[in-house]
Amino acid sequence: MIELIATAESVEQGKTLLDAGIDTLYVGEDEFGLRLPASLSLDEIHTLTDYAHENGKQIYVAVNALMHNDRIEKVMPYLQSLQSIGVDAMTVGDPGVIHLMKKNNIVLPYIYDAQVMVTSANQVNFWAKRGAVGAVLARELTYEELKMIQQQTTVPVEVLVYGATCIHQSKRPLVHNYFGYIQEKAPSMEERQLFLVEPKKEETHYSIYEDINGTHIFATDDVNLMPQLGNLADAGLTQWKLDGIFTRGERFIEIARLFVEAKQAFEAESWSEELAIRLNDRLQSLHPQERALSEGFFLKDPTEIQ
Repeated sequence: MIELIATAESVEQGKTLLDAGIDTLYVGEDEFGLRLPASLSLDEIHTLTDYAHENGKQIYVAVNALMHNDRIEKVMPYLQSLQSIGVDAMTVGDPGVIHLMKKNNIVLPYIYDAQVMVTSANQVNFWAKRGAVGAVLARELTYEELKMIQQQTTVPVEVLVYGATCIHQSKRPLVHNYFGYIQEKAPSMEERQLFLVEPKKEETHYSIYEDINGTHIFATDDVNLMPQLGNLADAGLTQWKLDGIFTRGERFIEIARLFVEAKQAFEAESWSEELAIRLNDRLQSLHPQERALSEGFFLKDPTEIQ
């Protein structure tokens, strides 16, 4: 069964996404979660959880930040609050958090999420034996690698089908440091569209996102696997993630609706190349024009990746 997982930037957007057919919302507070479209409070998460459960849907919460000593000391009250709210699962990448969960009898299901590090079935199964109910796979895996992992894992694995791919994180606030160096006020995240360009490759467009966890740099192309959903379904890869960190508001909701329509077609056994083309054309028109789209590493030969 296909599960559509989507980020939400607000309670209002989250409810609309659930109403549109999204199965699971992915939310969190940036104190403990990485690269979120918005930082939602515990009260907001509680509101969304109640709404999701009333409608037979789920809430996953990001607790996948790199936990330095100051952060790890704060995480237990947060975990206890999530358990009290009754969220369905959380993503965790720090073994220290998993240790604290077991030590303090936190019974929340967790999905292992170490981002670029999750590249083999053995690693997924290692954490499954230690309580993980799923895993978030690295975004830089090819179709052949994804198929092999799916065949060998003992828990479901998540694949990004739409959204940006982070390729670097620094704990340092590099953007603010730069504007401090040139003695100018740093613009807010809403005001700026900052990116890096390689001097000899003018087409590169490495987007920069900064939050309390540091500075995050994203790949030039956002991922779009709409044309490849048939291959994913055939391989049994049915946890599909939509990330709206750079696609905001109503536009992201409309893109989510396209994947809901795709899911419904698979369930009705009516998926076709013609439908894939139509949905993909619509997606291309909704995607921010300043951001490129591609299938990322999906169709690459694993032996040729450098």
